[in-house]
Amino acid sequence: MNIMPLALRSLRREWHLPELRTLAASLVLAVVALGVVATLATRIERGLLASAAELIGGDVGISAPQALPPTFVDEARRDGLRSNHVASFPSVAFHDGHSQLLDVQATDAAYPLRGTLELADRQGRTRTGHAPGTGLVYLDHRALVALGLQIGDTVQVGGRDLRIAAELVRQPDGGELFALAPRAIMSLADAEAAGLLGVGSRARHRLLLAGEPDQVQRWRRWAKAQTLPQGAQLITPEQAQERMRTAFDRASAFLRLTALLSALLAGVAIALAAQRYARRKTPEVALLRALGTPRRRVLALLLGTLGALALPAVMLGIALTLALAQGAWLVASQLFGNVPTTLPLLPAFAAAAVGLAVLAGFALPPLARLADVPPVAVFRASLARRVRRFDVLYLVPLAVAAVLIWLQSDSLKMAGILAASLLGVAAFAAALAALLLWLARRVAPGAHPALRLGLAALARRRGLSLIQATALSLGLVALLLLAVVAPSLLDGWRRELPADTPNWFVLNLQDDQRAGFDAALQKLGARELNMLPLAVGKLAAINGVPADQLNFADPRAKDWIDRQLRVSWAGALPPSNQVVAGTWFAAQPTHAEVSVDTMWRDMFHLKLGDTMRFTIGERSLDATVSSVRQVDWSSFRVNFFLLLDPAHADSLPHTWLASFYLPRSQADGLARVSRDYSNLSLVDVDSLLDRVREIVQRVSNAVRWILGFSLLAGALVLAAALASSAAERRHEAALLRTLGARRGQLRVAAACEFALLGAVAGLTAAIGAAGAGWWLGRAVFHIEHFVPPLGALALDALVAAVVVMLLGLAGTRRVTRTSPMRLLREG
Repeated sequence: MNIMPLALRSLRREWHLPELRTLAASLVLAVVALGVVATLATRIERGLLASAAELIGGDVGISAPQALPPTFVDEARRDGLRSNHVASFPSVAFHDGHSQLLDVQATDAAYPLRGTLELADRQGRTRTGHAPGTGLVYLDHRALVALGLQIGDTVQVGGRDLRIAAELVRQPDGGELFALAPRAIMSLADAEAAGLLGVGSRARHRLLLAGEPDQVQRWRRWAKAQTLPQGAQLITPEQAQERMRTAFDRASAFLRLTALLSALLAGVAIALAAQRYARRKTPEVALLRALGTPRRRVLALLLGTLGALALPAVMLGIALTLALAQGAWLVASQLFGNVPTTLPLLPAFAAAAVGLAVLAGFALPPLARLADVPPVAVFRASLARRVRRFDVLYLVPLAVAAVLIWLQSDSLKMAGILAASLLGVAAFAAALAALLLWLARRVAPGAHPALRLGLAALARRRGLSLIQATALSLGLVALLLLAVVAPSLLDGWRRELPADTPNWFVLNLQDDQRAGFDAALQKLGARELNMLPLAVGKLAAINGVPADQLNFADPRAKDWIDRQLRVSWAGALPPSNQVVAGTWFAAQPTHAEVSVDTMWRDMFHLKLGDTMRFTIGERSLDATVSSVRQVDWSSFRVNFFLLLDPAHADSLPHTWLASFYLPRSQADGLARVSRDYSNLSLVDVDSLLDRVREIVQRVSNAVRWILGFSLLAGALVLAAALASSAAERRHEAALLRTLGARRGQLRVAAACEFALLGAVAGLTAAIGAAGAGWWLGRAVFHIEHFVPPLGALALDALVAAVVVMLLGLAGTRRVTRTSPMRLLREG
């Protein structure tokens, strides 16, 4: 017997069956859901690197505290790369008795190699440009206001008079999203002539390069093999986006979560449709076995039919994936300044492979069980139902789901939470459904006739009722996670960055300046002012062991021991801090105490009661670890890893560090304030906040877009659940009609049956989604104080129960109209 032609004929003959169409649709959906997100994630990563290249002004570079040897430029020229020399240094600008500290970039005419330099003229019109020529300078708005200058005026920088050619609006700046001082760009030749780059200068030299990807990679490999000058480091696009890593990690986690749940929903629909298809094929398989067909050939025929169905479905899924991914990128690429990237093909084919694995994992057990139908079942159908095969095949769907969760989540923690949540939902739904069936047998005799029919139908199909309740619960919990919990998580993320999030930081504020600076900010309308003292020192010892003799597995520990340490103190627990172990400082502790952040606790293996010695200025301070804090570093408030008790730290030499929110319209006023406090360093983080908020918005749009796949997957699950019992319902309806039951009674009975199933699924899904959402919010997305929207979940669970009932009635409408003659003809 030639298997493939027979499988193709079988598929052509059976294509009208709803089970096969559900299988095909579910497979297409699984491929599209996974493929679109994987393709989009790949392009986002490429776009991220490309936009980072625009931020730093080149594809790769090298930075050093002194002029770089010419060998690096010579090698770049041999590789066909373009080069740009930049030197960055602080310098004071003077005009008409006023002075202002500037963050100056001196560059040659090739600047910028990547990205755009945006300039504004005297009328405020913006344009793109290149580096200023000799005798010219660009100043940003803060510098112009602070010095009282306009475009065309002359300013003195480094002892040279330079004419202001334009206002600096935006520039590629090495990936720094904020600056410590107003910015300026001047000619490299002017800086060299003024002696600003000589021996002993504070300039940082950068060589930036740009070219084709293979040329860039070749130079990178060469540079890594060289001995870099002292203090030099490579500049790469990957490093330029480190400040945004948390935001992009969360974005990736959200996208993967939505795609994963869509694929799992499709898997549940595949499993239900495959089970129904296996039951429908039972008589045919029994006949083949009775005619002498071996079990392996029967299994080969079933798998061949499945393969013939899967191949076009997968090809359609790949085509839809590439088309939808291209459309999605047209929207998502705006996040990266419309950076062009090629459409990657590998994620779509990888998603197709995963989709086939889902199909095989969820459809193989019922088909393999079908191949064991004995030949005698062709005479007695009851024998087919007596086959009970429980072996390793029934672990395949669980294994496929676990592997899928692991691959798509890319996080052991997220994989564990999702797997545990879904298993808990399945177990709870099965237990609740079993309890309902147990009650049905006791309540049904005295219930309303229609309700009695509905309860009897549930109890009569005990196994199928348990499967339907569990499948619907899994489908609904996934939908609730996506439709209710995911937007709530995104809102929690968005609330971490409200409109009045501090967008300015102030460094080097002195004790005697605090009152005046606070009053000046109040006049400008500043809000959310947060000040903490700042002392600079070194970690000298832990538990009496000198710091230079300590050895820790975490490589960050050595770096923290070697660098300068910044500590602070506070009488009250600062905002965005939470004590997770120990107790906060008493008003007057008997000895010095220190509160450590959880990262420091883990990095140095600290525990309550340990002692730490700090050297600050001329003083040494021994402090006992009295508490451990969880710090919300995304709050943009002033935060520290180490906080001392103020009773023992107030006398330490220190300055003040402050953060506050100021409307953008008051930037000019802040520039005038900074002129009155020339020692202060003002750090503008508005651009960083804008980028994070833009990421949140884009992810929100992407989640809503992918939710469409999930809703479709949920519809497929419900359709598969209804189709799984359609034949039995038609037979029972015909029998009941023969016995005198009216259509209205059958409809009420079906409504009761589906309402009970929907109630079980809705209640279980609401509880499961609330628990999983709380767990994910705290453990994976690190959104503090996240509370699942219990009211919305309860309402949606009720709506889901009603929808299940209405769709069940719609799906069984033809069943309730079954004529009694059907039963007689079948008999």
